[in-house]
Amino acid sequence: MSISASDVKNLREKTGLGMMECKKALEEANGDAKLAITNLRKNSALKAEKKSSRTAVEGIILADTANTDNSILIEINCETDFVAKDESFLNFTKEVLETCINSPDDSLDNLLSDSLEEKRQSLVQKIGENIVIRRKFNISSNFVYSYIHGNKKIGVLVALEKDNEELGKDIAMHIAASSPLAISPEEIPSEVIDKEKEIIEAQVSDSQKSQEILEKMTSGRLKKFLSEVSLIDQPFVKDPSKKISDLIKNSDNSVISFIRYEVGEGIEVEKKDFAEEVKAQLDN
Repeated sequence: MSISASDVKNLREKTGLGMMECKKALEEANGDAKLAITNLRKNSALKAEKKSSRTAVEGIILADTANTDNSILIEINCETDFVAKDESFLNFTKEVLETCINSPDDSLDNLLSDSLEEKRQSLVQKIGENIVIRRKFNISSNFVYSYIHGNKKIGVLVALEKDNEELGKDIAMHIAASSPLAISPEEIPSEVIDKEKEIIEAQVSDSQKSQEILEKMTSGRLKKFLSEVSLIDQPFVKDPSKKISDLIKNSDNSVISFIRYEVGEGIEVEKKDFAEEVKAQLDN
């Protein structure tokens, strides 16, 4: 049967898909728009499943501190920076954030309801990339402040003991820039310390110095490392003449906790040669 241009246009507006795909769906459904949408949704699940194995290392970080009982940081990934700026992708991330805000105690698995997962799959079909709601973190505290970097690739939440918006925002921005591992040296995980000590010992092992000197060198370098990765000992990025501990002391405040997300951190990207990439595109 003949499919009119207006029918194709209407289906495109409802689904956000390409003209040829909408025309084909209408032809297969004999012009029945509802049946065409149903078939496209079924096909969407199949296409989304195909793309789910592709690595999503781009994306954005979002934060919300409006509710002190549930300040939240969330990372949502896609495959390319181009899609990370796409309006449809950004609208979806806002909906995910809203869902997380309304259900603070639920895990991501529980939050990914049929409705939200259906929308994710539809978006995968529309933009042609894998979409992953990767992780979220909640802080329940009275005074939480956030910082999202301009490119939305880095996000921070920091909780203070007392209300001080200027201090909170300054420290959140500093954490984004300096990436401390903990608030103080005492809070750095033992496995991190052991690994760094092992590296330092290997670095000084070729030295012709005595064992006593080597131990002092190792101890000194380890102390320097702990200071460099501890928030309170770091020079403030906006004024390196001051340490974060100075800012906190001068404001009669303290940092209770913080969390820093960076898009794609910790994700291993599978390397393929050009021929494999072309074959993968043809398979899809």
